[in-house]
Amino acid sequence: MPKGLLHEAVRDRRLVADGAMGTELMAAGLEEGGCGDAWNLTHPERVLAIQRRYAEAGADCLITNTFGANRLMLLRRGHGAELAQINLAGARIAREAFGGRPGFVLGDIGPLGAILEPYGDLPAAEAQSALEEQAAALVGAGVDAIIIETQTALEELGIAIDAATRAGAPCIIASLAYDLLQDRITYRTMMGISPEQAAEFAEERGAHIVGLNCGTGMDMAGAARVARLYRRHSTLPVMVQPNAGQPFLENLKTVYRQRPSDMARAVPEVLEAGAGIVGSCCGTTPEHTRAIRRMVDQFQPGAPGA
Repeated sequence: MPKGLLHEAVRDRRLVADGAMGTELMAAGLEEGGCGDAWNLTHPERVLAIQRRYAEAGADCLITNTFGANRLMLLRRGHGAELAQINLAGARIAREAFGGRPGFVLGDIGPLGAILEPYGDLPAAEAQSALEEQAAALVGAGVDAIIIETQTALEELGIAIDAATRAGAPCIIASLAYDLLQDRITYRTMMGISPEQAAEFAEERGAHIVGLNCGTGMDMAGAARVARLYRRHSTLPVMVQPNAGQPFLENLKTVYRQRPSDMARAVPEVLEAGAGIVGSCCGTTPEHTRAIRRMVDQFQPGAPGA
């Protein structure tokens, strides 16, 4: 287990996070629409193999396979009764993947899959209960941080940060998903939240790190632009997890074509922008993590091309 808190460690050194889990699970045999979180119980060896590859590629941070392991999502897929076990197993597998080496396990909390009232049908009390339950399960399993990711609305993000705080999470990461607008410059979440708003909100609500992941048009260069905005509007450390370039539709499936070397080429830009943790999201593999690791290790602030 690593010494110190994640948000303190990242102020002293730059860290690398892992990459996509969903596409790796599908490559390992998960059927379209299947419950990947339940694989922590039914196919733990396959989840472990994925995360071990990320650790061996140089990831300092592994995100648990619990993106949809909240009660609302699990009930829809027939696994509501296994919530505690799924989250516990997710944390255990990620820890095991480090093979005894130091590393940070980030307990993953994804979106609830519904819009809160009054814009949607989900009551705030129900959202609070679901988020508190998952946060408590992950913290009880010994994670080093809670990462609340792929968020688009401040209302749900705020409830999730509060839930992680009440659970006693040692570190809380607030990560939002942004889309690139038609002007090819501006980033907003699906609910219209700007990076400036998100950074200020995350810090005021009690998060320890502010991040970004996923979203249409969110590549490594875009992550650098958002990271700069985060740094201007918050004192929190920054984590970025962009996609492997732009998605394409092939045979009715979304695919990402950006090669590891092409993605890593913009890593110095996000580091210069102030990112302390660099990972990746949709369409990436352990080879993307390996390329990111290489660039992070070689980075020298102010060097030509940095």
